[in-house]
Amino acid sequence: MERKIGIIYSSIDGQTKKICEELSAHFKKDQIKSVLFSIENFNGNLPEFDTLIIGASIRYGKHNKQVYDFILKNKAQLKEVKTAFFSVNLVARKEDKNTPSTNPYLIKFIKEINWTPDLLEVFAGKLDYKSYSLIDRIMIKLIMRLTDGPTKSKEPIEFTNWKKVNDFGIKISQGYKNITNLTI
Repeated sequence: MERKIGIIYSSIDGQTKKICEELSAHFKKDQIKSVLFSIENFNGNLPEFDTLIIGASIRYGKHNKQVYDFILKNKAQLKEVKTAFFSVNLVARKEDKNTPSTNPYLIKFIKEINWTPDLLEVFAGKLDYKSYSLIDRIMIKLIMRLTDGPTKSKEPIEFTNWKKVNDFGIKISQGYKNITNLTI
């Protein structure tokens, strides 16, 4: 059986997908096969992956319900493979909320889902007022005002720390290589 990494994402505005594509490109450079799926289109068989990465964005303080459902439905199988989970949210733009142990959304999610992946991370997302619906724009501006974030911007503001994404990819690659060396 061919060894590979599965990457499942839930992305509202595309930033989580972009992060997953960057991770996939990193693995390709390391000559590690990876397969990318939207959570809505996941049709893989979990045991076919040595490592499974789940990336999920936040909207109004919550991850997509499909992410919760997927993890709950597959909890037993997730214990059989190496797992990584990351959350993408704008709160992570703040220095004191950009780690797995300080990000309130990630902490709440892990507690609610009662699942402990092998590797956790949190990344800041992208703010793009022009791409939001009127209601989303108003709500996100209100949230930004409450959290001392930018409320006016004609251009998208990308808060994602790409070096941190790369470092996450390196950790996963190293873990993957350790798994494959043990099983050869």
